[in-house]
Amino acid sequence: MNDVSSEAYRWNVATSGRVETQVEYKSYRWRVCALLFFATTINYLDRQVLGLLKPVLEGQFGWTETQYSHVVMVFMICYAIGLLLAGRLIDRLGTKIGFALCVLVWTIGACGHAAVRNTLGFAFMRGLLALGEAGNFPAAVKTVSEWFPRREQALAMGFITAGCSIGAVVAPATVPWLAATYGWEAAFFATGFTGVVWLACWQLAYQSPHLHKKVSKQELTLIESDAGEVPAGGAVPWVSLLRMRGTWIFLLGKFLTDPIWWFMLFWLPSYFSSRFNLDMKHLGLPLIIVYTATSIGSIAGGWVSSQLIARGWKVSAARQTTMFILALLVTPIIASPLIDDMWTMVGLLSLAAAAHQGWSANLYTTVSDMFPKEQVASVVGIGGMGGAVGSTLFPLAVGLVLDHYKILGNLNGGYNVIFVVCGFAYVLAWLVMWLMRVTGHTTQADANVRTGVTAS
Repeated sequence: MNDVSSEAYRWNVATSGRVETQVEYKSYRWRVCALLFFATTINYLDRQVLGLLKPVLEGQFGWTETQYSHVVMVFMICYAIGLLLAGRLIDRLGTKIGFALCVLVWTIGACGHAAVRNTLGFAFMRGLLALGEAGNFPAAVKTVSEWFPRREQALAMGFITAGCSIGAVVAPATVPWLAATYGWEAAFFATGFTGVVWLACWQLAYQSPHLHKKVSKQELTLIESDAGEVPAGGAVPWVSLLRMRGTWIFLLGKFLTDPIWWFMLFWLPSYFSSRFNLDMKHLGLPLIIVYTATSIGSIAGGWVSSQLIARGWKVSAARQTTMFILALLVTPIIASPLIDDMWTMVGLLSLAAAAHQGWSANLYTTVSDMFPKEQVASVVGIGGMGGAVGSTLFPLAVGLVLDHYKILGNLNGGYNVIFVVCGFAYVLAWLVMWLMRVTGHTTQADANVRTGVTAS
């Protein structure tokens, strides 16, 4: 009631189709942002359950490492395909219906793991989970572009991407306990069922801002305050979007930097175990610190660019400056060969992981900066597919490097090489994106693609 009394008021708009004398809020958009945050948290929670239960399932079904790797590859391949399809689906059906369908599919896949009893069944459910989860960020970016003015979009995406790290922390804190107490099937079902709860909240609470009965006139004016600066246009085919320079700027940014985040998720436990001789009882704290830091970086990175825009900076300058600073904050991890203290390394990895999430929050908003709202989800899907492809290829290189150094009896040397690559990846990505931006020019064909005009 305090929230309602402090910021809600009543007003009438005869032409908008709103119900008269409806209680309305001045900041309902942040409630929508909270829904997107929880969706992202559930997304990362559901995808981590299999990895956490791997030792149990190996004993239950007699999996080899090769069989397990095939299940993981199915997820990555379906995730890449799903990003391409989900973006288009969400642009076609709209955010409310399109996102709900994606969450429904991934919820069925997540819960379905509890019912299967062989490798093929796990691979199928893993693929279903990936196809649905792929819709999360295309839907989130599109929703933010519809609900937030440009100066707030990076901050909103910062809160949303913080859900990635929260999910990464919640999973190891809950899944092993569920499995030990109620069985591995219960761990899959309980975490997957959170999607059903979220779907109910989404259907009850979400509507586009123009139609929402709880959005005040003041808030709607704020949301539309920079509408004239947003590119205008309609939905266009994938092929047309691939002709746009902006699509390739985003795609290459994702391709070069997404693999670093996946490396941190998949290999940091092994790194701390081998480098600092940690057992399962002592492995949790360093990982929790690193993944918790990503939440801080995600929000801080979005806040910085939003503050620069609020101070009068041009949107593109604010995004590029913030992303350049974040790219530089990753580079200290190249000093890993010189570090013997575990907590110093935890600090450097926390800084790098936090900078990645801040980078990611700003990278997503570059799409809504460059494209009309009707094309945002499709472009995010195309770029996300590029990131998924990079995230599939990079682990192959990681495996080769680590195996080579393991044969030489110097596994830590292999990790040091990989940390050097990770440290410079963001600076390289920033330079590539900057060069593409400054050397590009808008042609009539580009303008036609943005506005949905096709050549006759």
